[in-house]
Amino acid sequence: MTEPVAETHPHENIPGTARLIALSDGIFAIAMTLLVINVAVPANLADAAFHKALNDALPSLGAFALSFTLISGFWRDHRRILTALPAETTVVTRLTLLGLGLVALLPFPTGLLAEYASQPDAVALYASAMAAIHAVHVALLLLTQRQVHPAPTSPAALARRRFTAQLASSVLVFGLSIPLAFVDTKAAMWFWIALVPAHYVIGHYRRRQPRP
Repeated sequence: MTEPVAETHPHENIPGTARLIALSDGIFAIAMTLLVINVAVPANLADAAFHKALNDALPSLGAFALSFTLISGFWRDHRRILTALPAETTVVTRLTLLGLGLVALLPFPTGLLAEYASQPDAVALYASAMAAIHAVHVALLLLTQRQVHPAPTSPAALARRRFTAQLASSVLVFGLSIPLAFVDTKAAMWFWIALVPAHYVIGHYRRRQPRP
């Protein structure tokens, strides 16, 4: 969903960072696996009942595909942020744990979205979870910008700011869809597609900016 930072600084071998990365990988893997629990068709059904159950499972498959794609993006972004850090800090650890807690919770709003996509509360809860996780990543990037890139005008620093702006646009899109869900749930979910042009425009616009 977001383009990679132009320059990375792999620090997986730093003990504190390595532990956070290992923990993060485990949480993301578990969350991705638990998503499929919501996709099921009862056993021993007659033909008509089987086809109806299969049709009823389609919303769960759609919610699974959406959440799996987003969690994959979260994992990639989060790993990129952590491996760029030259040292672990308390604030990084706390924000990481907060983000992982939100990721671990995702199977719950995903299940609600699959079963109750017409309910404003279900759509709003899903959007809130997505906005919150993106917000944690934005906070991590902003708080560690100078630590990772002391020279604010370097190409890597500019690329990191572009990356931050793209994640911030995700917070905005999901955040705006929360009140929209209470007006029209379908419109709120379609609004999430705005993430694609928003990320493209930010990346394209900032790449064209003259560098000092």
